[in-house]
Amino acid sequence: MYADLGTASRHAARPASQSRSKPAVFVVNDDASVRASLESLIVSAGWQPETFESAREFLSHPRPLVPNCLILDVNLPDLNGLDLQRLVSAERTDMPVIFVTGCGDVPMTVRAMKAGAVDFMMKPFSDNLLLASIEQALERSRTALAHESQMRVLRDRHASLSRREQEVMALVVSGLLNKQIGFELGISEITVKAHRGKVMRKMKAASLADLVIMAARLSITH
Repeated sequence: MYADLGTASRHAARPASQSRSKPAVFVVNDDASVRASLESLIVSAGWQPETFESAREFLSHPRPLVPNCLILDVNLPDLNGLDLQRLVSAERTDMPVIFVTGCGDVPMTVRAMKAGAVDFMMKPFSDNLLLASIEQALERSRTALAHESQMRVLRDRHASLSRREQEVMALVVSGLLNKQIGFELGISEITVKAHRGKVMRKMKAASLADLVIMAARLSITH
């Protein structure tokens, strides 16, 4: 792939307003021929490319809502690629990173992989190798987005509970009986049962075990 980058066709980066039903593959590289070659490869695989010359330009782009990944060079004109990876890993957990570079070493590779990079590729390499890494990264992104969506639903359900219902839920999942919860909160056992029923309905919990799992995912403790 990279042996003939100079002859690769040059495609203009697609605007952010374009439909985003396809997985998005972001490329940050200051070499125009590399960006054009990667963009062509990404399009041929059926994904949506977005290319950027600098980290600053990439960071100003809105966060995508589809499975996505980032193909990143180490040497960039404004921000080191490894530092950009650190920012992405902290702020965009659904965006796995693949490094593609012509100047890397073992310590750099180790640092990138420890920070969660899907792959660290040195030029030249085959298209198939990169496509396989992109597919792996997009699958990670799909999983992260699905988890984030589920957590958002759970947080919204918990937020719909009244303060008293949240207190009851925390005590229920801690293993206390209705009578004990009533004593803890200074309310009757009948009132506890009523709140408990509302909690189950609002959280859409099919069973106590289901509610306990939800509480664990939300890190709810008494």
